[in-house]
Amino acid sequence: MVIGYQKLVGFMPRRNILLPTLCIVLLITVWTFRAPPSSVNRWLDTSAHRGATPAKPTTPATPSSPGLPQSNAQSNDKDVDLSAPDAPFVGWPLRRVCDEAYWVEGLVYICDNNSGGIGNIRNYIQTCIRYGLEAGATGFLLPTIRKRNETDLADLFTDYLPFDYMFDEKHFRDAFTTNCPQITLYDDIKDIPGVGKKPTIEHITPKKFGNREGCDWRDQNRHTDRFGDRFRKWLNDPKNGQPAPSATHPRLIRFHWGVLWDWQIYRDGPEFANTFGGILKFNDQLLRLGKKALKNMHAYARANGVENGKFLGVHLRTESDALGFWPTYNTQTDAYLQQATKRGFEVAYIATGDSLEAENFAGAAIEMARMRVATKADLLEDEDLDELESLSWDQQALIDFIVLLGSDFFVGTMPSSFSVYMAMKRHLKTGGVYTRPYKVGTEGDGLSYLVGNYEKYWEGWLFMWDGMWP
Repeated sequence: MVIGYQKLVGFMPRRNILLPTLCIVLLITVWTFRAPPSSVNRWLDTSAHRGATPAKPTTPATPSSPGLPQSNAQSNDKDVDLSAPDAPFVGWPLRRVCDEAYWVEGLVYICDNNSGGIGNIRNYIQTCIRYGLEAGATGFLLPTIRKRNETDLADLFTDYLPFDYMFDEKHFRDAFTTNCPQITLYDDIKDIPGVGKKPTIEHITPKKFGNREGCDWRDQNRHTDRFGDRFRKWLNDPKNGQPAPSATHPRLIRFHWGVLWDWQIYRDGPEFANTFGGILKFNDQLLRLGKKALKNMHAYARANGVENGKFLGVHLRTESDALGFWPTYNTQTDAYLQQATKRGFEVAYIATGDSLEAENFAGAAIEMARMRVATKADLLEDEDLDELESLSWDQQALIDFIVLLGSDFFVGTMPSSFSVYMAMKRHLKTGGVYTRPYKVGTEGDGLSYLVGNYEKYWEGWLFMWDGMWP
């Protein structure tokens, strides 16, 4: 027993332990005071916010707990259904991000490279804004939206349309006014102080502010934690031929097109990841028509013998702009009708931009699953139908989106960003503000199923799940 105890205290007898212990303590003390700080600073770019630059940190909300929500606000958040299309915005996670930012006076982000369907457009806007917050932008130009060519759906770059083409502008402004008052939203580029008659807009690609050696070109930005420091260092470098931004000399930043799935959303924690999408609420017209169609869909189900109005939501993605490697009509239809039979659905709502394919699916549903199918055009009438038909192709898709959110189970296709966004939005029912990430390629939450190839992360576009805000 004595020998064993001696081994535990340094492999030497007890009487000899004092001198080695004193030597070790002395060595640690000397090493601590002599260690040069440059080995750390070499990696941190501390000069970007500690030197003589315009970037200054904001004052935390409270000295003891910066940026944290009040307890009563947290408890109220538990009652918010974030999956609802008109859910109130939960702002404290945004406020926390803004409280932690290093603001740069005169830095303005222009987020107008927004095109495609609703899944893409939302994420273009949010990715640009998230980078802007990290950079310390004190100004944003109100985002605009590129309209799709109605006769060539693959042509995404026609006219620029205003923000309220899809979204509620007042809601968007209120979210920032309330939770991020450091930011000014400008209606027009000429409204930016000091911009001049011929403003210079600098184009950047955020991924280039970091070493991407060995990364797949489609990989998310693995340097978002350091983007702010590196960007501000570049911004203040006189070698770029521009003076540092200021109130009298703004610097305008726009992304090259295609910065879409860059930001790994859960790097900011589930609270921000699950609420940031709430800054973009559909406008009143789209919400009204969508809710009317959803109400009528429940009535349609009850009229067809379904007492509780239960229905299956279907997204059939086979329009002319669908890519060749996506699941075919037959693949989607077979998978959807298997789910319908498995879950006992008698009525379904189908969302598709191809009316002929909708008819084909309705016929197959009757034959294979004894299930009746309705579209938005079947559910709206008179002035509502006229209003629906006056909307663009992508606006009409938002009516579909609202109805599908209200379905009892959703089936869609991978890798449609519309279907991915739908599954992620519905998944918010499971945990609200603290919802954990969706288990991709499974039926884990019991709310959605997406048919597709889940074997390869890049070729199957699975990266969308890591870079899309619900």
